[in-house]
Amino acid sequence: MIHELRIYHCVPGRLPDLLRRFETMTLGIWEKHGIRQAGFWTVAVGDSNQDLYYLLEWQSLAERETKWNAFQADPEWIAKRAETEKNGAIVASITNLILQPTGFSAVK
Repeated sequence: MIHELRIYHCVPGRLPDLLRRFETMTLGIWEKHGIRQAGFWTVAVGDSNQDLYYLLEWQSLAERETKWNAFQADPEWIAKRAETEKNGAIVASITNLILQPTGFSAVK
């Protein structure tokens, strides 16, 4: 199992818009493409309360590439993203990490 950590650094004040988009739009499109999420988090205490952290689970890097590219090219996603960003960008930048578990990690 491969875990991908994605951190979305939101434009100030736009985190609620991003959360709403995930809950009402993005997750349904992911389901259509077989993209599995392992959890979502916002920051209660830390450097920025305008960030969204989430983990995706993949069987392989090839699966990730195939499914993520299909999601990115999905006409429904393209339309929904444009609709939710008609008043400007929601995400200022994205940090993307493919994680490798340690030998003593409870999550493999």
